[in-house]
Amino acid sequence: MALSLACSGAAFAQEEPSIEADHSADAVDMLPSGQEVSQTVIDLAGWVKASKDTAGYPFAVIDKVNAQILVFGGDGKLKGAAPALFGSDKGDRSDPGVVKYALKDIPKGQRTTPAGSFVGGYGPSMDTGRVLWMDFDTAVSIHPTATGVKSERRPARLASPEPDDNRITNGCINVDPEFYAKVIKPTFEKGGLFYVLPEETEISKVFPEFAKSQATAQHTEGKRPRRERADAQDGVSP
Repeated sequence: MALSLACSGAAFAQEEPSIEADHSADAVDMLPSGQEVSQTVIDLAGWVKASKDTAGYPFAVIDKVNAQILVFGGDGKLKGAAPALFGSDKGDRSDPGVVKYALKDIPKGQRTTPAGSFVGGYGPSMDTGRVLWMDFDTAVSIHPTATGVKSERRPARLASPEPDDNRITNGCINVDPEFYAKVIKPTFEKGGLFYVLPEETEISKVFPEFAKSQATAQHTEGKRPRRERADAQDGVSP
């Protein structure tokens, strides 16, 4: 299954002792057949858990490049993974000025899904009732895909194993209605954090603390073989 990569016990390197990914027995896997979860997503989720960055709140790691969303409970256990639809324009920043437009009137070039970490939760909206706001300042929400304009083929885009056709929204994140009902809504009913990986910006500029921990881990790993070889030469078991 697609989730096996994220849940197979891959170690997340940290300055503290490494931890391993774990998941709920009933974690929902809706990723298209053959899709894998990137190592960056796995490492970021591990860093979030190990650093206690969410203070016990649930969180999601969102990968625009591979068009995926992974949801974790407040205990850090994986609750589900699914494909998602994102803003039709590539970019890692949303202009706060888009809030003055109706969704259908957002200008081309500004229909982006921002990257970064966001504290979100449910709240009212002007036209669709209560929604899950990922970033209220730029009016980016997470909601179930509606059939909407049939020519946009949003359900088909979600089902496709190719991520390139998942860029169709005005900036919001769309997921399958079943995944929303089973995973998103119950998990984030009282709010949570959302980590959106960049697609154009260096990750060190978006998640500096995470990037620093990765660099430290790589530096440590790079030294380890030389130390072990030296121990072996001295007749000491590593």
